[in-house]
Amino acid sequence: MNRNEQAKRHPISYDKPAPDFFEGALMGNGGLGAVVTTRPDAVVIHFGHNNVWDIRIAENNQEKIGTFQDVFEQLKQIPQDLDTFRENEWYREYCDMTAENYSKPYPRPMPCGSLLLGYDRRKAEVLGHKIHIHNGLCEVYFKLEAGEEATLQLFIEPEADRMWMQLVSPEGGVGGLFDRVKLIPDPDTPKELPLAQLAVEAERSQLSFRQTLPWAPEGNERDVKDKAFRLDVRVAEDIEAMDTKGGVQAKLLQTEPFLAYVELTEGLDAAVAAGLQELEVPVEQGVAAAFAACENNWTSYWNCSGVSLGDEFLEQIWYWNLYFYHCSVKPEATCPGLFANWSYRSIGSEWHGDYHMNYNTQQPFWLAFSSNHVDKHLAYVNMVDHILPVSRKWASEYYGMRGAYYPHSAYPVEMNIMPYPVPHWGWEVCETPWTVQSLWWHYLYTMDRDFLADRAFVPIKEAVLFLTDYMRRPDTHGEAWGDDRYHIFPTVVPELYELTPGFKKNYDCLVDLTLTKFVFHAFKEACETLGIEQQEEELLGSVQEILSKFPEYATAESQRGTVFVSVPGEDAEVVYNTPNGIMTIFPGEEHGLHSTGEAYQTALNSYLNHRNEGGNELVFYHLAGARMGHLDLGKFKRQISYCLLPNGTCTDRVLLSGGRYSDTLSFDFMRRVGIWFENFALPVVINECLLQSYNGILRLFPNWPSEQDAEFATLRAVGAFLVSASFSGGEVQWVEIESEAGAELRFYNPWEHGAVCKQASGDVTVYDDIVHLSTSPGERIRLVKAKAQVAAS
Repeated sequence: MNRNEQAKRHPISYDKPAPDFFEGALMGNGGLGAVVTTRPDAVVIHFGHNNVWDIRIAENNQEKIGTFQDVFEQLKQIPQDLDTFRENEWYREYCDMTAENYSKPYPRPMPCGSLLLGYDRRKAEVLGHKIHIHNGLCEVYFKLEAGEEATLQLFIEPEADRMWMQLVSPEGGVGGLFDRVKLIPDPDTPKELPLAQLAVEAERSQLSFRQTLPWAPEGNERDVKDKAFRLDVRVAEDIEAMDTKGGVQAKLLQTEPFLAYVELTEGLDAAVAAGLQELEVPVEQGVAAAFAACENNWTSYWNCSGVSLGDEFLEQIWYWNLYFYHCSVKPEATCPGLFANWSYRSIGSEWHGDYHMNYNTQQPFWLAFSSNHVDKHLAYVNMVDHILPVSRKWASEYYGMRGAYYPHSAYPVEMNIMPYPVPHWGWEVCETPWTVQSLWWHYLYTMDRDFLADRAFVPIKEAVLFLTDYMRRPDTHGEAWGDDRYHIFPTVVPELYELTPGFKKNYDCLVDLTLTKFVFHAFKEACETLGIEQQEEELLGSVQEILSKFPEYATAESQRGTVFVSVPGEDAEVVYNTPNGIMTIFPGEEHGLHSTGEAYQTALNSYLNHRNEGGNELVFYHLAGARMGHLDLGKFKRQISYCLLPNGTCTDRVLLSGGRYSDTLSFDFMRRVGIWFENFALPVVINECLLQSYNGILRLFPNWPSEQDAEFATLRAVGAFLVSASFSGGEVQWVEIESEAGAELRFYNPWEHGAVCKQASGDVTVYDDIVHLSTSPGERIRLVKAKAQVAAS
């Protein structure tokens, strides 16, 4: 399989003007993001960057928040016969006070302005655009008045925050199309921020604006923590300054074929130069060298993995979303928030565009492992490092406990307290183990012991310290519970119920239990791997004690039989927002195709019975279906189509009223809030249909239709195996496996009559249902179907 050629088969096209933000072509290098829109009179490119935020933060009322125990004792006094705690005046006022900081419009991603290239629509007509995802090139197509054609080519350098633009025709470079160029600071820049500094220099054919981003909430106090960014455009032809409003503008004198670049500079205010800085003249050799670097970067990216599927739509979705993923995240830049590096006006600012730790922030990085882009996950690891100090502080000062309590919401700016300490969501215990879960996956999929020791172990241990302290409090076990178990109490079901009078729905949530169990086992294995069991003997003892007296998962009877529910006493027909009832399948990884008997049936019933109101399940729910071998790919594709936008991304859309959503709600209300970074994880669902390894045993094509062909190349599996395989005629044709770390290889035998394992040591035929093979680092193993034995006559 030529992986770059496979990507080349799936350009993203639009065959008419695309003036709307959500119609424009998405581009990026993991830091810089750009949305190329096309009006009938101009090309307008909106810029953003993962590093550029309105960094102001409100941290008022710190002395009023009190401690967890203070609030808990107050809540115990509230009558249990109320419908909600919000009926109590004290609680309403407390929630209003603790939510005050989050109600501010900052911090938020800061749009970095727009570039406008204007033209006379009497002389030219825009026809549409195309993104060539295999090499990162965007082309905008024009029909000129004399019938000629011209194409504006745009691409972004991988290592520099610079976009190149050139106008070409079949005959070569052309000019005369664009007659003006304009830089526009974001129209919704907060009024309290310093005014943008605008500049134009005709002699240097250059325009610029610079924006200071103060650290102080008032926006007018200078501080060494202040940040800034500047946007510069340099064109090859002569320009003439023009009067303008809302930006800086120049007339293009059309003395040369159109060639230009835009450059974004960001950082501390003291490091971002003021005034025009002389930029090099754009020349053809420069654009050629930059494009060569761009092509090489994309070729390397696509060479990490690839698929060739009999289902054209799923193959397209796989490649499109991996394209968006590369555009929006890299470890050298700030970890993306909800809407990654694309923003304009209020787009990208809803919920602060921040980190939500009850799946939103984690979900995009589920893609990194099986797709063999583990380096992308380092952006998330860096984010965990960033929030660790405030998480430790909150565990100590608010809870009076060891370790770290990871937040419900967080920002990529300096924080002294939790941004959202409101109990009804801020008390979700699941977010602590969930935050560190993927650090353990990183180790499992790479077997990188140094990563485990240097980057993963401490955050995982901090989570375990907090969880053991929290579960061993007097309130969580003893005679009042009528059993000998350690309970998770109080807690909150994600996106459901809040805190309830009498805490009737605030203990032993399914997601809390399964993720706590996950991180406890991860901690035990990490200690064993690192050889530090004796050093961690006390904490390991606490973990083992809790696991030996762990609560049972809550169940209920449904029309499909026994199902897991999110909290004890819950009705089986409840409408969820996140897939709470199937958390043991994923992310808990306790149940799946490896499960048997009653455990499998209960998990499957839970999946089939699940009712979700939409918005938070497009990847999540279907991933669980694939893990159970029960994903309806036709239905999955139809839901993707329902959520698909003109730019090729999938938005979050409502599916069902009756939960939090009424019948009069617009089912499309989340469409225009931003580009949903989380949904770029869609390829992980497809990966799980082709290869599963979550339990350490490779399972091939577990959820793929027998009538469709499929092939994949170097998907990554637990144990640091890179796996390639082909499926045709209803069965596996061949498998190739590279063992990076020399771990033991285990796989479910894909052939009834055995598999021939071709290794450097020789060929061996194996007949076991689960095959175990020793491997060496760097070894390649090929598996083919064994010939059926013919019984002697």
